[in-house]
Amino acid sequence: MSETAFIITIDTEGDNLWSQPRVITTHNARFLPRFQSLCERFGFRPVYLTNYEMAMCDVFLEFGRDVSARRAGEIGMHLHAWNSPPILPLSDDDFRYQPYLTEYPDAVMREKIRFMTELLRERFGESPVSHKAGRLGFDGRYAAMLLEHGYRVDCSVAPGIDWSGKRGAPGGGGGPDYRGFPERAYFLRPRDIAAPAASGLLEVPNTIETSRLFLRAPWLYRPPIIRGIANRISPRRSWLSPAENGLRGLRRAVRGARARGVGYLQLTLHSSELMPGGSPSFPTAAAIERLYGNLEILFEELSAWCTGMTLSEFHARMIAPAPAPARTPITVGAAA
Repeated sequence: MSETAFIITIDTEGDNLWSQPRVITTHNARFLPRFQSLCERFGFRPVYLTNYEMAMCDVFLEFGRDVSARRAGEIGMHLHAWNSPPILPLSDDDFRYQPYLTEYPDAVMREKIRFMTELLRERFGESPVSHKAGRLGFDGRYAAMLLEHGYRVDCSVAPGIDWSGKRGAPGGGGGPDYRGFPERAYFLRPRDIAAPAASGLLEVPNTIETSRLFLRAPWLYRPPIIRGIANRISPRRSWLSPAENGLRGLRRAVRGARARGVGYLQLTLHSSELMPGGSPSFPTAAAIERLYGNLEILFEELSAWCTGMTLSEFHARMIAPAPAPARTPITVGAAA
């Protein structure tokens, strides 16, 4: 069995939330079986990180229960604070600003996490243990509350990415700055979520490869004209995400991670990206067909040297005791 885990995480949420809809629909739930079938053909088990509207969607409920019952995937939690109960407005238009959970008071944060955890347990019959923060807004308070509610693994960290310019509530702190965070899986300290610990919440950072050219000459990526040329030669970062990269970029991310000897790859996407018009990245049926063509090629390549795992399965691997070293047998009574 390969030592490299291949983890697929899906932000399972309403249709085209990039358009900041006032009424959130969940038509994309009907497009998930095709993706699930593709994953199963290659032995991969996706993690459906589920938010409020999808947990309340009966179409996804039937699909998710089946996937979970067959152990063909995993249901985790994904929390969009602006529309997940209990509702506490932070601005005059939270659907426009989409506040981060970390911008709410601690008591509200804790209650929103409790509500979503219990809702997922009630709807899908199992307590969720895996999690990704909405808009990747994560901090130590959030990590500590996840531990309180029985979560074992998180995948919110996007190493090397500064999210502070992505604003939430007016006057709020914006998103996190993930520069300087580990690129490999690690147990984190709630007091400092960038610091590895011996145990606790396992963080599985997104697979994002930074180009060697950028590491050697970051100044090339600053002037707009030169930056365009530099990105064509060697893109600054390659995220293992179909919305961020075509097949060439996905392969670049895989190649860089493999060269570093990583223990896992994490492919990330949104459920609505699997539906025509469900996202800005894949607006047409033709775009969806190109997406599936790329995924088929990528999955074929990865199946030769990776093992499909869910987040909870990867957590179990990380906490498993190391095998004892083999002992040399001693022969009693051997001649001198």
